[in-house]
Amino acid sequence: MNSAEGITLEEFDKLSFNMILMSPPCQPFTRIGLQGDVTDPRTNSLLRILDILPRLQKLPKYILLENVKGFEVSSTRDLLIQTIENCGFQYQEFLLSPTSLGIPNSRLRYFLIAKLQSEPLPFQAPGQVLKEFPKLESEHPEKNTIVAENKIERKKIEPNICFDNGRQCSGKEAILFKLETIEEIDRKHQQDSDLSVQMLKDFLEDDIDMNQYFLPPKSLLRYALLLDIVKPTCRRSTCFTKGYGSYIEGTGSVLQTSEDVQIENVYKSLTNLSQEEKITKLSMLKLRYFTPKEIANLLGFPPDFGLLRTFYTKMVILFKIVCNHDPNNFTIFVLICEFIPF
Repeated sequence: MNSAEGITLEEFDKLSFNMILMSPPCQPFTRIGLQGDVTDPRTNSLLRILDILPRLQKLPKYILLENVKGFEVSSTRDLLIQTIENCGFQYQEFLLSPTSLGIPNSRLRYFLIAKLQSEPLPFQAPGQVLKEFPKLESEHPEKNTIVAENKIERKKIEPNICFDNGRQCSGKEAILFKLETIEEIDRKHQQDSDLSVQMLKDFLEDDIDMNQYFLPPKSLLRYALLLDIVKPTCRRSTCFTKGYGSYIEGTGSVLQTSEDVQIENVYKSLTNLSQEEKITKLSMLKLRYFTPKEIANLLGFPPDFGLLRTFYTKMVILFKIVCNHDPNNFTIFVLICEFIPF
């Protein structure tokens, strides 16, 4: 099958398609990459589409595009906007996360939706990248009120106070019991207080053998200060990547299954302990990886998704498969499209 670069204008015209859905390679735009943008060869397929679009005999009616945060400030994005404006599309850009759907997982992504028409979209905000789902004032006013009240409550939360070696501390320079600032801890506290988002326990498996998912002692000892630890009652988790299960740092949250143990007490006692004693202390938290099925639940896979149990047995392979495919992105598009008359 040819890539977009190998398809001629005549072949595109023969297809006479009504919609373009695009999720170009994210590596040229990701914040932790080289940000090669238009100079990265992986952008060529998208650039080819933008070159072909104005020359089509029949323009598609809709264009949908998804990418990572960072795309919205790229030169490729500027070229995309210039092209669709010249072709007569009305459009809106978004930066949305599964938390916008009430799902306790942070996976911020860029979305663009465009329609070939002269009238603006119902929710169009020229020059703005919207960070919330569009809301129609007449639709479910009580729900919008609840969301607004929750946000007001979140603003009332007092900043966390920590104890560092027995000393009370606060302020931007303060470091807590892990490698986190007070601002980071306060942000997590606010996320856990957002009643519009479900708790993690709603996405967990009930009957599983947890032993194969517990973090090994070596990982506990080496990465203790870098772990993003959540409890079943939390309303947040970090973005899961395909390295989850193989690597620790920046690949996703881990679950504290011993909920009655205070994490602060464990970490504050580590300083002067031997390695064996540190492992013993950290093991009290009973930290484990989320299972592939639980991650699939958080990423929006349907409950009857059977690939996990049928074809694969190696945990790391499962993590790579699940974390690299996110149906939530499609779900977000579907929900945005609810506001567009077809």
